[in-house]
Amino acid sequence: MDYETLTVERAGAVGIVTLNRPQVLNALNGRMVAELRRLLAELDADAGVRAIVLTGAGERAFAAGADIGELNQLPGATQGVQLARRGQALTLEIERMRTPVIAAVNGFALGGGCELALACDIRIASENAKFGQPEVNLGLMPGYGGSQRTARLAGRGMAMYLCLSGEPIDAREAQRVGLVEKVVAPGELMPEAQRIAGLIASKGPLAVAATKRAIDEGFGLATQAALDLESLHFGSLIDTEDFKEGTKAFLEKRPARFTGR
Repeated sequence: MDYETLTVERAGAVGIVTLNRPQVLNALNGRMVAELRRLLAELDADAGVRAIVLTGAGERAFAAGADIGELNQLPGATQGVQLARRGQALTLEIERMRTPVIAAVNGFALGGGCELALACDIRIASENAKFGQPEVNLGLMPGYGGSQRTARLAGRGMAMYLCLSGEPIDAREAQRVGLVEKVVAPGELMPEAQRIAGLIASKGPLAVAATKRAIDEGFGLATQAALDLESLHFGSLIDTEDFKEGTKAFLEKRPARFTGR
């Protein structure tokens, strides 16, 4: 299927999705949100795709925020709630996907672009990346989950700072506060993101999916409840062919051939 605002390619078991509106710094409009939801669902349903890299076209931006012209046309509060909920649905779907998603952040990740990156499982940033929630400059606030995910990842104080001041932070500071897992030189961004995606794609897909679910579902639970959840996911993997293959391959000192069964 053709997409107006995205491009997609495959590198083995890795899907590479690029936000492709470079003329407006990959700003997220309604069409892009809808296309992202559809494309990511298609990739997640494809058993041959075991990891996804999400990035932005060009060197200046991952995504510089929501489309301001589109926001300016909202007629009232009801439509604002609907817009926020569509963006929140996208970010929730990314979190709930079977397939891990790595954000490769080049340049600006502001507003909705920052919120999109924060919904991904792992964030790799170029040294020239900037992260921020500048909605307050427009008389708005984050609407795609930014106020909540920033607090969960970086703490209440950092969420207050970013969302109330509108001031962006650079990649190194984002890494220091926990919004980014790794910072690399601009030319190393996609190779490193694809390397990590390839590592994930080489592992047992059932184990990867169960681990992702255990971390996400257990994050807000009390410790004992989270440990109970972990044990259930752990136990569910023992009956799989992938577990038998993985342990057999280890004992035979050879690479495992996982099939997702």
